[in-house]
Amino acid sequence: MSQVLNAFTVDLEDWYQGLEIGPEDWSGYEDRLRIGSERLLQLLDDASVRATFFVLGCAAERDPDLIRHIQDQGHEIGTHGYAHRLVYQLEQEEFRRDIERSLEVLSAIVDSPIRAHRAPFFSITRQSEWAFDILAECGLNCDSSVFPVRNYRYGIADAPRWPYQARPGLTEIPLTTYRLGERNIPVGGGAYFRIFPYTLTRYALRAINAEGGAAVFYIHPWELDPDHPRIDLPRRIGLTHYWNLAATERRLKRLLGDFRFAPMRCIMEAEDGIS
Repeated sequence: MSQVLNAFTVDLEDWYQGLEIGPEDWSGYEDRLRIGSERLLQLLDDASVRATFFVLGCAAERDPDLIRHIQDQGHEIGTHGYAHRLVYQLEQEEFRRDIERSLEVLSAIVDSPIRAHRAPFFSITRQSEWAFDILAECGLNCDSSVFPVRNYRYGIADAPRWPYQARPGLTEIPLTTYRLGERNIPVGGGAYFRIFPYTLTRYALRAINAEGGAAVFYIHPWELDPDHPRIDLPRRIGLTHYWNLAATERRLKRLLGDFRFAPMRCIMEAEDGIS
């Protein structure tokens, strides 16, 4: 097992909430958040791993007992915003209201301050870097929204690959990439964890740890629920969403045995000059 401490993070949202389906239509889909969440919590408990759960505000409103249970298990609670909107499609005040509403919801459920944020779809890009100012103004000290890759929906390809100060008092901990030539390869979780062979993920994370860097891994509860409904989606979205879901649980067990993981706050504390 690697001796470097890595961040294990969870984007806590139901299966339909990350499919660019508007909140106004969510009532028409089956709620299955507890199914994948409970499987994931059991895996983490079996491995004695604690994680950061970036919780969608509207999901927390629907099942506050689940969020309390997650905190009671020793996991850190962060915010994933309230309504899962692309940041760069919002006006600045819309984004502020979304963050403030999510913090209000979460603060009424858990008894520890919310300090960490991840944007839906990793959608803090060059055109929405103003979001950093609002996050800092809202009292958050850690963000993990920047993906140093090129993707049709997200990414800042030339962003730093390691933690940096996005604004005074706000540390950006970017999603993990492996540098291959002049290109960053996304290897930190989600669909990439299911698409790439596990041996490639393990090789890349070991190489990152060998450099002394902490990896940031992310997963969604629905990725541990391969039986969740299949609906018609644009091919580009549907392919990655449903690809190889049956392998997630098995691969996660291997990952948790091969690497050391902790909540995001532990990575923050480990960074020189960051407390």
